[in-house]
Amino acid sequence: MALVVQKYGGTSVGSTEKIKHVASRVKRTRDAGNDVVVVVSAMAGETNKLVDLCNQMMDPPDPREYDVVVSTGEQVTIGLLAMALKTMGQDAISLMGFQVPIHTDSVYAKARISRIENAKIFDNLKAGKVVVVPGFQGIDETGNVTTLGRGGSDTSAVALAAALKADSCEIYTDVEGIYTTDPNIVPEARKIPKISYDEMLEMASLGAKVLQIRSVEFAKKYNVPLHVRSTFTETEGTWVTQEDEDMEQVVVSGVTYDKNEAKVSILHVPDRPGIAAKIFGPIAGASINVDMIIQNISIEGFTDLTFTVPRTDLTQALRIVEPIGKEIGASEIVTDDSVAKVSIVGTGMRSHSGIASKMFKALAEEGINIMMISTSEIKVSCVIESKYTELAVRVLHQAFDLSGETV
Repeated sequence: MALVVQKYGGTSVGSTEKIKHVASRVKRTRDAGNDVVVVVSAMAGETNKLVDLCNQMMDPPDPREYDVVVSTGEQVTIGLLAMALKTMGQDAISLMGFQVPIHTDSVYAKARISRIENAKIFDNLKAGKVVVVPGFQGIDETGNVTTLGRGGSDTSAVALAAALKADSCEIYTDVEGIYTTDPNIVPEARKIPKISYDEMLEMASLGAKVLQIRSVEFAKKYNVPLHVRSTFTETEGTWVTQEDEDMEQVVVSGVTYDKNEAKVSILHVPDRPGIAAKIFGPIAGASINVDMIIQNISIEGFTDLTFTVPRTDLTQALRIVEPIGKEIGASEIVTDDSVAKVSIVGTGMRSHSGIASKMFKALAEEGINIMMISTSEIKVSCVIESKYTELAVRVLHQAFDLSGETV
């Protein structure tokens, strides 16, 4: 008997009929002799409605009360799914995040899981029940409800799989797996049968929406095999696993993009030790992720510093940076929220030269200007004007022949 954790996203549980369909899939897995723990998101659109209610009541919403409100969407879904299973003859129990419990830190709306107690789940599994747990939520050390941020249900599922030492974690969604790029932009995009944790980490961090990055970090750290597949078909999906030799033969696995980008430039910054720490320390303290950073060559003891943050965090970042800019004597702070990031990812890039130049040439031939560049062993990212995002994705997908059987 295997222990399987299954996660179903908002589109998979978007109506009572869809919840009944999910229940039938869960029951089939249970009938095959497996113990099953199910993690579900709120019904499609529900979290957005709850966020809107918070914004109507208070701007910005109180962080603690915000988490109290937005966490309720998953509570509805777990109860409905447990009832659907019971009507099919499969005993089930729903457990809220605080009932498991799933312990987190106290950073509201962006909480990180610290530990999960598994005794109550195992007790219910031994009693023959399917355990249904809400994604996205937990409880801090003082008993407050916390949420993990958008997409946090993936993280909940993988963290539970790690805590329970599950044999696999199945991530069910409305697509059949992970593709070489967004099929909505490139219809010829190809499903990837197997991808390494490192590649998936890069793709998730660079804008791929199929898996949340923290879920992949958990999976890699605890070696949890992930199977990303569709709720609505029986087709085999994409396995996210340890890297093997076959993966290294693929030079570029995929093209990603992210429009949630904003560029901040601090001009005429004193070029001396401690300035960067003074700027980026408070930004990190506000849990704002800084992505690319470029510092120009120092001229007469001054330099320009440019970095990117999520567009949704730009206002908060400016509130932090503006007084620091005045304190250090910077001449001006310039922002641009009409940018996007396009990236190519592949473990084979470690052993192949000329990949970056091929990317730059493909963009140049379409007149797409590159504002910033960031690289790692297995990825190259470029910041460009957001209006060219779709064109850049199509051009790069074609340049690296990602629609073929081999890439």
